Amino acid sequence: MYSEEHLYSIALRESSLIGDINFYKLVRTFGSAKAAWQHAGKEYKKLDGFGKKMISDIGNTDHLRFAEEELKFCEKNHISISLRHLNGLPPLLNECDDAPAILYRKGNFDNSLENVSIVGTRNITAYGKQFIHDFFEANKACRFVSVSGLALGVDKEVHEQSLHHQIPTIGVLAHGFHTLYPSKNKKLAEKILEEGGCLLTEFNSSRKPDRENFIQRNRIVAGISPATIVVETAFGGGSISTATYANLYNREVYALPGKITDKQSQGCNHLIFQHKASAISTIRDLTDQLGFNKPKTKTEELFPYSEITVQFTENQKKVFDAIFENPQISLDDLADKISLSSHKILPVILELELLGKVKSFSGRQFLAI
Repeated sequence: MYSEEHLYSIALRESSLIGDINFYKLVRTFGSAKAAWQHAGKEYKKLDGFGKKMISDIGNTDHLRFAEEELKFCEKNHISISLRHLNGLPPLLNECDDAPAILYRKGNFDNSLENVSIVGTRNITAYGKQFIHDFFEANKACRFVSVSGLALGVDKEVHEQSLHHQIPTIGVLAHGFHTLYPSKNKKLAEKILEEGGCLLTEFNSSRKPDRENFIQRNRIVAGISPATIVVETAFGGGSISTATYANLYNREVYALPGKITDKQSQGCNHLIFQHKASAISTIRDLTDQLGFNKPKTKTEELFPYSEITVQFTENQKKVFDAIFENPQISLDDLADKISLSSHKILPVILELELLGKVKSFSGRQFLAI
């Protein structure tokens, strides 16, 4: 199940000062983790930016013994180990410069489906719950995988709604597989695996759910998907780091706006204000922007669920009908056709544009949409 390369990769990654980026430099230089383990101490001068101190812990037999125990633990608990330098990571995640050197997995990962990461506060409100419910209800016929952090609040709601609508879901952990944090989500984690989803972590079985691990975990949540949705978060919430990583990786970010007086919407509003996220207006628009596969059944009207019918004024109807019947009609021709002066038509056209019913082109031409 595991190769010698897995053994030396774990040992190398466990060495002091060897993070994911340095690990990747080492294996690219020496050709393999085993070769880096055996030769880096003597040949470190061939490494750009590496000093003697940086490679001093490579070759430590304690790390090799730890790696042997880690492989036994993974085999006993049916944990797969993917290595970045052997192209084992999900393709999108592999594009990130700081992608994890090693990724541990329980369950199934389907690379043929598109991922969407959905994150937010542990202190979810009724507003956030309703959005998540409506999002999954509207997209239950689409083929995608949800990704979240298996925390309480928004994460928990995302995973539960995924399971309810039979949509595969991935939980990204901030610790090793020797534990499950928070313990309240243990049954949820088991259900994710039972229903064909998976749990991922870059942390080995010695790593506890320390505070700094959650920020580190968030880069995987952002990197594994082409788009991240921030449902609710306060200023400085952990989801802000996920959005920051997604922006860094040139991924799409969407945020659910809310009242400026609502604490759990302030982080989302700020992301939108800073142009670090696109505002979610309706679930239909969001679904279109995400580019999900077309569902077999028609997607229902969106969050909130209601059919929006525009009631035209007399002048709006007159102008709209004329534009509808004469695509890309000019302002002068429109004024002549409906016997209304151009200075009276222009405000009506602006109203129709704001309603999403008319589009303007250069040369003062108009089209009904």
